[in-house]
Amino acid sequence: MKKIVVFAAVMGALLSLSGCNEKKNFILATGGTGGTYYPFGGAIANIWNTKIDNMNVTAQATGASAENLRLISKGDAEFATVQNDVMDYAYRGSDMFGQKLPNLASIGTLYPEVVQIAASKSSGIKTIGDLHGKRVSVGDAGSGVEFNAKQILEGYGITFDDINKNNLSFKESAEGLQNGTLDACFITAGVPNAALQELAFTAGLVLIPVNGPEADSICQRYSFYTKTVIPAGTYKGTDVDTEALAIKATLAVNASLDEATVYEMTKALFENLDELSAAHAKGKEVSAKEAVTGISVPFHPGAMKYFKEIGVLN
Repeated sequence: MKKIVVFAAVMGALLSLSGCNEKKNFILATGGTGGTYYPFGGAIANIWNTKIDNMNVTAQATGASAENLRLISKGDAEFATVQNDVMDYAYRGSDMFGQKLPNLASIGTLYPEVVQIAASKSSGIKTIGDLHGKRVSVGDAGSGVEFNAKQILEGYGITFDDINKNNLSFKESAEGLQNGTLDACFITAGVPNAALQELAFTAGLVLIPVNGPEADSICQRYSFYTKTVIPAGTYKGTDVDTEALAIKATLAVNASLDEATVYEMTKALFENLDELSAAHAKGKEVSAKEAVTGISVPFHPGAMKYFKEIGVLN
């Protein structure tokens, strides 16, 4: 009988040790393989897998922000790269989401995706007020870009009824400015954007600033916006800095994931930003200090613990 008890104790200890060494398997939902989210997510996953023992994170190609948030909410992914404005809509059940999605939390913002408002040189447009009555592309119907356009225009007292609204992709918008079927367009993307680069080289463009008290009011109303500047020379022929608003690519997490795991993963990521920068150009735009800006969905306790520990959160 005594031998049986000893054997059971030994087996229990071995099982316990085995559990400690068991791999943690997680999914990081990203975006399409041709976009930024997928390779950037792969770089994040690689840091986690190489810096944390027994970690196995797979970067999964998806339809990007809205789909990713639904995947997290349903428990089909633990992490995701998303736009912080779309995450805000999902958390509150507004705009493109008919109801609140549960289980969402923030780890931190990553890099800015700038709301770029471009006009053709021949349009004569220099300010947002000049968009009245003009042919303006506001992005694909139901897209995050369309909501950005709506919010910014309303900040200046303009509605979609006041413009000749078009719902076109980035490429189609740039082509419209080039061939004269459009006067202006909204593009929310990292800077520089390839479609606008091509337009600048072929036909030229004018960047429209978002500034003044209207920009302050928009940021106060929608806490996911941050102010930024599109540097002079970003696009051919743009020789002055242009004030703009940005939303941010954000690392989202399932709120039910345990605090210790999320703390460890947040720490591993933000203490290895040199490797992230080497793996992807957008990594150079990521910092712990900026990661706590543009957040409107509560931090996961594990992420909050890390950011408080390093003094970027009170």
